Amino acid sequence: MIRTIFGRRAFSVSRAVQSHVGSMPIYVAPEVNVSIGPMSVAKTIRKGRGLLSLAQVISVEGPKGTLKLEVPDFISMEKDKDSGKVTISVKDNESKLQKSMWGTVRSLVNNHIVGVTEGHMAILKFVGTGYGARLENDGKFVNIKVGASIKQGLDVPEGITVKSPSLTSLIIEGSDKQQVLLFAAKLRDFHPPEPYKGKGIYVNGETIKLKAKKIK
Repeated sequence: MIRTIFGRRAFSVSRAVQSHVGSMPIYVAPEVNVSIGPMSVAKTIRKGRGLLSLAQVISVEGPKGTLKLEVPDFISMEKDKDSGKVTISVKDNESKLQKSMWGTVRSLVNNHIVGVTEGHMAILKFVGTGYGARLENDGKFVNIKVGASIKQGLDVPEGITVKSPSLTSLIIEGSDKQQVLLFAAKLRDFHPPEPYKGKGIYVNGETIKLKAKKIK
């Protein structure tokens, strides 16, 4: 029999589908400790048109350091002591907001676990005549050379290390994936790849499609 909802015919009466990403278990190595607890002071941030309250913090501790993730109060976490498996869940899996945060939190926790065990990496490649980078101040400053006549570059943030295997490449490493990619993006902003000659700073094997020059 076909049920009706608010006067309209509903051809599906199955339960709401759970988040496939959020419900996937995370397998944790024995040397990694994952815990969840209340924040000392809750935070409220804007999420779309509404507000989201962050009242808990997930801590991930491993050989490469400790990372923390602030999460809403509707997020729950369970850890199987025997298998080391961590499962993330939400209070209401039919809530659109909670479903969207479910998969996001699970992905971030997994990134943190990988970060404190293996670390994350971004590779920058400099393409162009004279383009390159040099580490200064004992590796705490990246001096970028991309055609500008003035000195330009960025200080290396805490928790991130930068290596320069050659004049035209950089390797950025750190336990926090977001911070690694953010720093790589800031360096790329000095000269994003341009579509005519292909000059610029490329991140993680990035490619572009070259355009033909306009002939007047």
